[in-house]
Amino acid sequence: MSSQAPQPPPRGTGAAARGRLKIFLGSAPGVGKTYRMLDEARRRQERGTDVVVALVECHGRPHTEEQLRNLEVLPRATREYRGTSFTELDVAAVLARRPDLAVVDELAHTNIPGGRHAKRWQDIDDLLDAGIDVLTTVNVQHLESLNDVVQKITGVPQRETVPDEVVRRADQIELVDMAPEGLRRRMTHGNVYARDKVDAALGNYFRVGNLTALRELALLWLAGRVDEGLQRYRAEHEIDKVWETRERVVVALTGGPEGETLIRRAARIADRSNGGELLAVHVARSDGLADASPAALAAQRGLVESLGGSYHSVVGDDIPRALLDFARAANATQLVLGTSRRSPLRRALSAGRGIGETTIELSGDIDVHMVTHERSGRGRRIPVPGRLHSPARRITGLLLGAVLPVLLTLALSRTRDAVNLTSDSLLFLLLVVAVALLGGIASALLASVTASLLLNYYFIPPIHQFTINEPNNVLALAVFAAVGMVVAAIVDSSTRLSQRAARATAEAETLSALTGTVLRGKDTVPALLEQLRETFGMTEVRLLDGPHEAGRTPDSEIVPVGSDAALLLHGRPLPAADRRVLSAFAAHVAVAIERAQLAAAAAEIEPVKAADRLRTALLAAVSHDLRTPLAVALASISSLRTDDVDFSPRDEQELLETAEQSLNKLNRLVDNLLDMSRLQAGALTLDLRPTGLEDVTAGALDSLTHLTAPVLTEGLDLVPPVLADGPLLERVLANLLANALRHAGGSAVQVLASGNADRVEVRVTDHGPGLGPDDRERVFQPFQRLGDTDNESGVGLGLALSRGLAEAMGGTLVPEDTPGGGLTMVLTLPADTSTPTASAPAAEAAPDLLVHPLSHGDDRP
Repeated sequence: MSSQAPQPPPRGTGAAARGRLKIFLGSAPGVGKTYRMLDEARRRQERGTDVVVALVECHGRPHTEEQLRNLEVLPRATREYRGTSFTELDVAAVLARRPDLAVVDELAHTNIPGGRHAKRWQDIDDLLDAGIDVLTTVNVQHLESLNDVVQKITGVPQRETVPDEVVRRADQIELVDMAPEGLRRRMTHGNVYARDKVDAALGNYFRVGNLTALRELALLWLAGRVDEGLQRYRAEHEIDKVWETRERVVVALTGGPEGETLIRRAARIADRSNGGELLAVHVARSDGLADASPAALAAQRGLVESLGGSYHSVVGDDIPRALLDFARAANATQLVLGTSRRSPLRRALSAGRGIGETTIELSGDIDVHMVTHERSGRGRRIPVPGRLHSPARRITGLLLGAVLPVLLTLALSRTRDAVNLTSDSLLFLLLVVAVALLGGIASALLASVTASLLLNYYFIPPIHQFTINEPNNVLALAVFAAVGMVVAAIVDSSTRLSQRAARATAEAETLSALTGTVLRGKDTVPALLEQLRETFGMTEVRLLDGPHEAGRTPDSEIVPVGSDAALLLHGRPLPAADRRVLSAFAAHVAVAIERAQLAAAAAEIEPVKAADRLRTALLAAVSHDLRTPLAVALASISSLRTDDVDFSPRDEQELLETAEQSLNKLNRLVDNLLDMSRLQAGALTLDLRPTGLEDVTAGALDSLTHLTAPVLTEGLDLVPPVLADGPLLERVLANLLANALRHAGGSAVQVLASGNADRVEVRVTDHGPGLGPDDRERVFQPFQRLGDTDNESGVGLGLALSRGLAEAMGGTLVPEDTPGGGLTMVLTLPADTSTPTASAPAAEAAPDLLVHPLSHGDDRP
């Protein structure tokens, strides 16, 4: 599976065009992305392309190394770092060689300090800028947006990541995938890792569940990228027809009581579509929506988001067209509407078709689902009379004001003997009121004048003359005209008030949605800009810095945001009535900008506050712990110096040993405090180099000074060296062993080492009381002893310092339950893959029995 972005034009003879980037995205290590990349490089070379291999990591895999045959391989740059030599991509050599195509492995790699850039993807960007095409690889776990998800799935943190945008900008992405069972079978054959690492890898990172989840993550991420490319292509080519590449279900919400039913029905339709996307849209008319409840819309928005969908709000007077425009812009395939809540009588009396019928007629290739609900046909609240007199309604009112009185006159002429003049007048008055409701004051005036003339000519004696003999008839005709005029004026005033109220309703609804965004914590600047764009139906909304006129175009509008920023809106011209809501958006954007600036300032202050808290805790915690060993040492030395007591050689030896032990304890305590303060301040200097676990563990055991229980070690000679600072790693292991021995209750403590891909795990296991779930993280806080009150416990820095040092060396330290009871501390460190691992016979892999004493440092009960 691959995704193809719109290709740039071919290179010209002038200034070199930017090179094209193709990325081979692996769902997991070992699926063969490097092999596939080299295979394509060979095929391109056979077609006449000038290809060089700038950097490829084969990891000792013979099939991958075979692919390098007949390909030109450039030498790598060598850099010294902390006394160790490393090889890196030589960007200068590639630029000097200037091939058509360069092969560069491991896009997410972090460079050794001293090169052009910190990351390899930045080096590749230089090659692309020079017009060189590049083939590269990356695994899904190295994508920045998926890094934390992968860690939750596999339990293995990935220190090297690449921004998603870098990968998305590639001209082509090809997914290299393999079924979990096939990858595990490949590993058992030794085609991925050395055979001594296979069992540990299969039991940890490469479990079937992990590989299945990684595979799905890769497919979903690439599907999103493909969808982005498709939307971009449709926009560039002005394609407004729906392409049914992926099911997208749009549900239209009015804020009515049927909303939840429609949302759940649409969600079921999307679920049956194998991963279809759910979008909810509410059309806010510029005159307001009479039955749109902000509270109901907020609740329905929450339901949509809880079902994995997204909520949108658009502005439009023509609701069917607004719905279909949104659906086509989202490339939706299905549209879900509720059946009308209007009663049968209202549907019969209403002019024109309803929203559902109009939407179905205009839907084209979008499937429209009309969903029944419990409110169907049960009526809705009666609208305010004359809520909106559109031009069409005014024209219709004028025509009816001229025609209906004539038709009523013809009808009443045939019933002259059965209906008296009073009834005739009331019927004409009812007609005038009806015309006023439909067309406004102008229509009512025309209908009133026409009705008065016809009533005078055909029904008031003398008939067929424009004269009136009886004074009563004059009064009746005058009252008739006055009532018609008053009714028309009231209707017109009601129309204006209704329009204002409806406008206020629309503004309140928009501001309510804006407030909901803030309350949900989504009031970031990009989120507010997107909501502003949707609310006012704009094509683009951008935030400008500096001069406000810089981005102005004829079809744009600029709204100031504070003194040094502005909003640039592209799209339809906004009426003056929208200014208040637009000002509210601008104010929220200004607050969001200020909040972001304050958050950045707070982030800068946080290290200072942390250091201050550390100093405070340090003074509170060590006031006793530093004094105790110092007092014991002083007392022992003072006793030896006194002339009043004649000590025997044995007593002198005991006093000297006591003083030495107290001073050693004081020295270790001060070292821990200094290292912790350096960690907190970010000033700890590390000397990372390949370090053997056997020597470090032996040194840690030798540093323990109180004999308590045996220590069993296993697998230390079967794993590769780790990249670590030897003395600091020794202190980490010493603290972990001291903690385990203290709580082992005399039972043996085990130290087990195993390899897992490019990591090495060291497990320090005891069978003591263990830790409760609530104490799993508290135990790593400085100056935490979790209830210990004895004077031998130290200040509670052992595990806090151990985790800090482990993370500083690129590792992790996490607690686990020991099967059968107890606690296991799992220390994970990066392996030095450049050093071959020694293979020991099975007989030599048996655990060694070592007896060592307990040291300082205690962090749990």
